[in-house]
Amino acid sequence: MNKKGILRILGIVLVLVLSIGLDRVTKIYVREHIHITDNIFVIKNFFTILHAENTGAFLSLGDSLQNPWKFILLSLLPLLALAFGVFYVMLKPSIGKLTTTGIVLVIAGGAGNLYDRVLYGSVTDFMHMNFGIFQTGVFNVADVSIMIGMGLILLESWQKDRKAKKEQGTPDTETLAA
Repeated sequence: MNKKGILRILGIVLVLVLSIGLDRVTKIYVREHIHITDNIFVIKNFFTILHAENTGAFLSLGDSLQNPWKFILLSLLPLLALAFGVFYVMLKPSIGKLTTTGIVLVIAGGAGNLYDRVLYGSVTDFMHMNFGIFQTGVFNVADVSIMIGMGLILLESWQKDRKAKKEQGTPDTETLAA
């Protein structure tokens, strides 16, 4: 493996370790120091730290499922998807840097939440934001990693599409609208 390949692998491992590590540290702190009834207003009426245990997936989807379906849908399938993602990133060095970083962040976030689900039977969530006209569900660092990762994947896809249109001479609809 050449130097570029080694640096790529080291970068992937670094992003995984930092993302999963930050997720673990914050969840452990919340589990040990914040009672389930506590609300800590970091920024009054906007950002709150609290302690919630989510037995489902995103927005508690699937929390009422019975086993074995709950295990299959919330543990086994995510594990298979994460394994596929790891192999995909490792075996496709031609993927762009933003997409690679995005996929790795999604994998790290998924791994962090899966770890909780398997070890504790629920995922620790602790951040909540209120934007006035809408508010978020309660989320954690793993969820933030997933969202940032998806944003990076979409951004690089948009950039590539825009570049391809310019090379083909196809008008950019955003430029025409301006």
